[in-house]
Amino acid sequence: MLAKVLSAALIGMNGYLVETEVDMSNGFPAFEIVGLPDNAVKESKERVRTALKNSEMEMPAKRITVNLAPANTKKEGPAFDLPIAVGILSCMKKAAAREDMLVIGEMSLDGSIRPVDGILPMLHHAFEQGIRRCIVPFENAEEAALVKDMEVYPVMHLTQAVAVLNGNSGIQPFTVDIDALFKNNAGGELLDFADVKGQESVKRALEIAAAGMHNVLMIGPPGSGKTMMAKRMPSILPDLTFDESMEITKIYSVAGLLRNKNALITTRPFRSPHHTISNVAMVGGGRVPKPGEVSLAHNGILFLDELPEFSRSVLEELRQPLEDNEVTISRVNGTMTYPANLMLVASMNPCPCGYHGYSAKCTCREGEIARYRGRISGPLLDRIDVHIEAAAVEFEKMGSTAPSESSADIKARVIKAHAIQQQRYRDENIYFNSALSARQINKYCKLGAQETQLMKRAFEKMGLSGRAYHKVLKLARTIADLDESADIKSCHIAEALQLRNLDRKLIL
Repeated sequence: MLAKVLSAALIGMNGYLVETEVDMSNGFPAFEIVGLPDNAVKESKERVRTALKNSEMEMPAKRITVNLAPANTKKEGPAFDLPIAVGILSCMKKAAAREDMLVIGEMSLDGSIRPVDGILPMLHHAFEQGIRRCIVPFENAEEAALVKDMEVYPVMHLTQAVAVLNGNSGIQPFTVDIDALFKNNAGGELLDFADVKGQESVKRALEIAAAGMHNVLMIGPPGSGKTMMAKRMPSILPDLTFDESMEITKIYSVAGLLRNKNALITTRPFRSPHHTISNVAMVGGGRVPKPGEVSLAHNGILFLDELPEFSRSVLEELRQPLEDNEVTISRVNGTMTYPANLMLVASMNPCPCGYHGYSAKCTCREGEIARYRGRISGPLLDRIDVHIEAAAVEFEKMGSTAPSESSADIKARVIKAHAIQQQRYRDENIYFNSALSARQINKYCKLGAQETQLMKRAFEKMGLSGRAYHKVLKLARTIADLDESADIKSCHIAEALQLRNLDRKLIL
């Protein structure tokens, strides 16, 4: 007796269909799984056997062969438990296996169904292939229902899955109002820049960075508000679009971070890893490559506090994702590419004690300062568009009761600048000035004679690299957009250069 049950698996961020073929025949009792299963899939034999017994549907003493097709692709994880069990029950004439219904789920020894990672991208791919019905673990129901027009049947036990297949369960398809869910959760509670006293120059720099999605490095002594301002950056970024929200949700689904939380992520991610983070945790990887912090911050912010305290190798790993907006992980099992279109916000002290140039109590020697600053390589610094000094706040400003500018006011200007960029780049497959290529810079960042002379003097005196030169032009383009100016003027270039002058100080 042969039965076929449709299931799915993941390769990186992409789902693919897996046909679970189960054959039951007479012969010496055996249970074999073929089709390049990993250890977790091979262990399904014991989980399925025990779950069937404890569900009063004990397997017969026959030869059972399970094939997971396509056989040339490695199968990983426990999500095949339920389709294998359904296939066996179909061979036993106890369940009606349907090739037009997707079945996914891990099983406990008592037959209950456990949630699995990556449901959203798997169902999204299945829907694209014409599949319109699925059986999923109950805890994955909200996530699965994000795939519009997919009939989702959530089950908590093997017996419920059998009842759904046999058409006598009484379980109705689970649905959510996706549009309402997105609108109700959009924005969320965010910290406000109105809480920040002083630091007008830094707030202006952060506004420019947000307007063009530029990377930022803040340098200043402890207690100057660097972390406080970084945590408020999401409050001045535009709200997520639905497509951006779905992209982020897929990443978190693959990483297994959606469980017991809202299924749809509607606020921009803000990731702040500790400086002891490993290379794999930062960019992704592992035996089964999973997304790292750079991907979890996709369409949001990656905040690295005390940048020089991070391992040099970890920081160097950031160079490629910051340049390409994606990270590619190569392992023996295959090559995975995860999106990493993020905005890097970093902070650091000027020296190990934090007070060099700001207080006489600094006791750091020049060699110590040089080694501390040298932990940030020139190539990485080149990829950070804005370097801004966050000096200590004066007492008069700290004690002032005058209201500071709110995040809502700053956000309104940022949204206007974003709208200008999206209109300008509607045919370029980019959205923000930070993503301009060299060819596009020549097209959209044209300078007049006076502006060209200013850039030439700055290039020679500051010793800018080719990349830094392009960064200045991108920043000037963003500043002009904030001014709603079609042309880049000398004042825009001058302000952009001021936002780059700390790289020279750090190198010296």
